[in-house]
Amino acid sequence: MQYKIMYQPSYSLLELQLDPSESVVAESDAMVSMTSNVRMDTGAKGGLFGALKRSVGGESMFQNTFTTQDGPGSVTFAPTMVGDIAARDMRGESLFVQSGSFLASSPTIELDTKWGGARTFFSREGLFVLKATGVGMFFMSSYGAIHAVTLAPGEQLVMDTGHMVAFDATMGYHVRPVGGLKQTLFSGEGLVVDLTGPGTIYMQTRNFGAFVNYLVPKLPFKRD
Repeated sequence: MQYKIMYQPSYSLLELQLDPSESVVAESDAMVSMTSNVRMDTGAKGGLFGALKRSVGGESMFQNTFTTQDGPGSVTFAPTMVGDIAARDMRGESLFVQSGSFLASSPTIELDTKWGGARTFFSREGLFVLKATGVGMFFMSSYGAIHAVTLAPGEQLVMDTGHMVAFDATMGYHVRPVGGLKQTLFSGEGLVVDLTGPGTIYMQTRNFGAFVNYLVPKLPFKRD
């Protein structure tokens, strides 16, 4: 599989060149185009229970698998949001991905949900994160550009939860209010996550929740 990410960072497009009989798994409605020799199959990967777990985590219940026939082929994918795409060459490690950021992957990558318990109970991004594990290519998307930061063992970083895309499972994390009641209610920051290395964090430069909060008061509404 060869890949190219174009038009970064605002309107990114992922192009995959697939070898004969090679497959790629993608989120529902992510496909932009494909060559005529690519077959698309739709299914609930991991069975009905696995699909239900992913849907609770913010992903579609069903995923599409694209397979080339009679020679090589190509497929292009784009995220729903106006944003970026990042590639990760997985070599057996695990990556926690916020709901909605999975775009596509090699079929050898296993996707599951991880219950965050009390650590993520108040997170604006939801109670679940996807856990991606395996060997192969993994492609994630964002709202805004993706900025990667690598932390050394013991090094710490505090992030707004609305800017999180993904982070290595080797990292420690804890979601908490940004400060006291006054800061949490009026600072506009809300919740943050304390991340501890080693590992890499993928953050998005825009916060969709903040954009919605900005937009809603400006929308026209029908008066009685």
